[in-house]
Amino acid sequence: MNIQQVRAHVLIIEDDPVQARLYQQGLLNCTFDVARNGDEALKHLERRTPALILLDHILESGDQGLSLLPDIKRLAAHVPVIIVSGTLAIADQIRALSGPGAAHYVIEKPVDLDLLERTAKTALEDCGLGEAVAALRSLERAELIETGERERLFTERLARQHALVNRLRSVTSRPNITQLAQEFGVDRRSIRRDLYDLVTRGQLPADVIGKEEDEPPR
Repeated sequence: MNIQQVRAHVLIIEDDPVQARLYQQGLLNCTFDVARNGDEALKHLERRTPALILLDHILESGDQGLSLLPDIKRLAAHVPVIIVSGTLAIADQIRALSGPGAAHYVIEKPVDLDLLERTAKTALEDCGLGEAVAALRSLERAELIETGERERLFTERLARQHALVNRLRSVTSRPNITQLAQEFGVDRRSIRRDLYDLVTRGQLPADVIGKEEDEPPR
């Protein structure tokens, strides 16, 4: 059975509607919200957590993307951020990519849509949540966090869910629960729970869950 294609949700923070439409043309397999300034962007983040944030530096009402970055990271620390700007000096670009709460990439205007597509793909697949999983595993190996069974299972589940989202973005048919369970080395109930969690968080469409998965597994 075909399902609605899984699309990453992107928050575009850009006050120029022409530029916002241009970015959407470069990210065809995504859904979008558009904010024109900092207040709108933060309201969007309070309502829904995107998979990726595209942040212009010069915004409506004099807002600056670089100044907005700490508030964005406060609400969505695990979400990768791509800053787009034609005005950032090299020193400001370095500052945007350095330290806690940094962006992942800076792309200069005029934007090359092929570069934007490649950068977004890497950010979605490897940055953000993928980095969080890698950091948890690194802390466990260094024994800097408690590594009891509960904590280990949490990290494994987070890693598995991140892998499932990346996998299902490329398919349009309902996933084979048994096959996924065998591939990830878990039981069917674990995969069902993962899918239900991802649907609940808005990372997968509801129709990815079959009839037997339409209730949360116990």
